[in-house]
Amino acid sequence: MTDNLNDFFSDNAQWVDDTSAGSSFDAALPPQPPKSRRDMRKRREQQRRRRYVTIIAAAVVVILVVVGGFFGVRMVKHLRQMNANGSQIQIEDYTGSGDKDTTFTVETGQGAAEIARNLVKADIVKSESAFTSAVAAAGATLYPGSYALKTHMKAADVVKILSDQSKAGGFAEVKAGERVSDVIANAAKMSGKDVSEFQAVIDGGGAGILPDEAGGKFEGWLEPGSYSVQDKSAKDILKEMVTARVSKLDTLGVPDGSERERIMNIASIAESEACNPDDYGKVARVILNRIDQDMPLGMDSTVAYGFNTTGSKLTDEQLEDGSNPYNTRVNKGLPPTPISNPGDSAIQAAMNPPEGKWLYFVTTNLKTGETKFVETEDEFWKIRDEYKSNNANAN
Repeated sequence: MTDNLNDFFSDNAQWVDDTSAGSSFDAALPPQPPKSRRDMRKRREQQRRRRYVTIIAAAVVVILVVVGGFFGVRMVKHLRQMNANGSQIQIEDYTGSGDKDTTFTVETGQGAAEIARNLVKADIVKSESAFTSAVAAAGATLYPGSYALKTHMKAADVVKILSDQSKAGGFAEVKAGERVSDVIANAAKMSGKDVSEFQAVIDGGGAGILPDEAGGKFEGWLEPGSYSVQDKSAKDILKEMVTARVSKLDTLGVPDGSERERIMNIASIAESEACNPDDYGKVARVILNRIDQDMPLGMDSTVAYGFNTTGSKLTDEQLEDGSNPYNTRVNKGLPPTPISNPGDSAIQAAMNPPEGKWLYFVTTNLKTGETKFVETEDEFWKIRDEYKSNNANAN
């Protein structure tokens, strides 16, 4: 009955609309009721939405209060850890020089946080934060290797040791531009083996280790990086270095076969001749231009390699000795093999050297490494005189 009456009044009721302006009574009137059931439903829907919004807003406020309280408690705990002057957080750290002797190994690729966790597990430092804070404060670089440490050491003392590469054991470092002779001498020292064990593998032609394009020669085929040499044979150590090199060349997109060996050869000369990495490409272009014009390369670095010495120690007799197959002052073309283990930048420069007609270059400033590249012989003598003038002034 009630619903019928509501429907009846909704359909038939008339409302009086007093539109006279300026009446103070108008402002006191309640909102006009809806004129139809559709308006009533619309109003009820609006009221329902307002209730939902109110409920959601209240829930958000409650959540914010709870979260704020949680972080507030954490902040209070954090502030309680600060010392009297309020500027530093108290970090748990050992204060002595250490107790029991122990050996700790840093693996290649490990960061300060991971090293810190392992140090805590070994009971060498008291907390991870003590170690990472000490690393940051010292701006230290941590090197892979095995180190002689003690338990219960002060974090700063541990950082000093782990950032001193001379104290690292069990890892051999291959550096860009090094010769094979340098690499195996260091690998022998770090592994405790005799260098003759490595030399025997080198002299054996690298069967099962080197790719065919290397022609049985290891020079240029040892990838720069750090290698664990503990409890490994000389052959296994060299094989790991060669495998890493082949993988890197694949990653860099260096062509296979004889072209790969050729690029390595050019890159090794650029690595040895250029003072600045930005000049690798120009040196490579000079090499290619001279080959195209059937000119000797004239690189002292190759001559020095053939005599197992350095460019500054070469004699006039050695520079004129054509029996040295690496003497590119006398013998045309590339040397028989690379003359060092070039790094990524030199290899990429050898693959994509800049365009240019340069045939000569001279490092005119030995302090800055500034090198000038020219096209003609007349220009060469000018920059050669500039080199002599700068060198005389430096002395």
